[in-house]
Amino acid sequence: MKKKLLNRKFKYTYSNSTLYLIGINVVVFIITSVIWPNGVYYLSMIPNFVLHGYVYQVFTYMFVHSGFSHLLFNMLSLFIFGRALEKRLGTREFLLFYLLVGTLSGIFSFFSYLIAGENAILLGASGAVYGVLLMFAVFFPFAKIYIFGLLPIRAPFLIVIFFIIEAFSQASGLNSGVAHLTHLAGLLFAYLYCLIRLKINPFAVWKRTL
Repeated sequence: MKKKLLNRKFKYTYSNSTLYLIGINVVVFIITSVIWPNGVYYLSMIPNFVLHGYVYQVFTYMFVHSGFSHLLFNMLSLFIFGRALEKRLGTREFLLFYLLVGTLSGIFSFFSYLIAGENAILLGASGAVYGVLLMFAVFFPFAKIYIFGLLPIRAPFLIVIFFIIEAFSQASGLNSGVAHLTHLAGLLFAYLYCLIRLKINPFAVWKRTL
């Protein structure tokens, strides 16, 4: 029964929810930048705040961004890869995937900060976006992404490169202001979602397409 519930398929619908997600991120950015700057502290994920009842922050952090370039990079990635993925999965499956991966990445980061004794401020859609990138590489393994608009690289290889960069940066303390652990969590939970919910092994897919 549990297995059937975990793997139950949604009826396919497509309503371009990716644009709505982008819209929400843009609106929240405008509000926290112009109208209510202190809103960043209430919507980001701050371990001490979560411990004092602001549990919702493990969800809302993914809609807050630290600056325009942060917002632009995440939303551009979501627009390019999220739309293609939503068309492939359907809107309901895509939304479940995106919001679940983002929330689990927030929860994972919360406990990581807690164990490390850090009271960092976590914000940004990067965890969920990294999950989208991995899932995109599973369903579109032959797709080529042009790095800096010049260097073509297939999606699965890009995921491997991202993983190595994030793992090395986390281990070495490079770019300490970046949430490398959250990015890695996004990749991990996307992988588990494919494995458990969709019954697809990403590595098996990539191996067949080499």
